[in-house]
Amino acid sequence: MWLLGIFAGAELLLATVGIYGAVAYTVEQRTGEIGVRMALGAQTLDVLRLIVNQGMRPVIFGLLVGLAAALALGRLIASQLYQTSAHNPVLLAVTMSILGLAALLACVFPARRAALLDPVQALRTE
Repeated sequence: MWLLGIFAGAELLLATVGIYGAVAYTVEQRTGEIGVRMALGAQTLDVLRLIVNQGMRPVIFGLLVGLAAALALGRLIASQLYQTSAHNPVLLAVTMSILGLAALLACVFPARRAALLDPVQALRTE
């Protein structure tokens, strides 16, 4: 059980770092676009919402596909493992919440950095 918990923690860390890296790379590539948006009047909250929305869209899709797969394969898992229920809604909800929160935090940090970007500096780099 300890080994399974350690692997699950490592997986959560790797997923969070991967999402952070992908969103940070996207923000870095779109610095000029974000600078133009801010120069034309976009507020900090608008930039935050844009980056987080685009970062969380694939995460939510993945969570829904994973939930559907867990529900579909629940009986197979229950037949293979001792004293395991086929559908534990509390466990599924907690797992999805932890993954969603980790992904949200991984998206918020690059989005915050993009929102604090100086438009003149961003346009000057282009």
